[in-house]
Amino acid sequence: MATQRHGQIVETPTEARQAEPGPSVLALLSVSTGLAILILGIVWFVFFQT
Repeated sequence: MATQRHGQIVETPTEARQAEPGPSVLALLSVSTGLAILILGIVWFVFFQT
């Protein structure tokens, strides 16, 4: 567990590396994937429709 010494948080290297990706990571991945699909669909429709 993180402790404070002289006003600074002190953690072990293992504690410092442990990240907790929240729901914002899932939302960012979903939105970026959706935008990529939309843009590729528009490009395909504009350039490859005959």
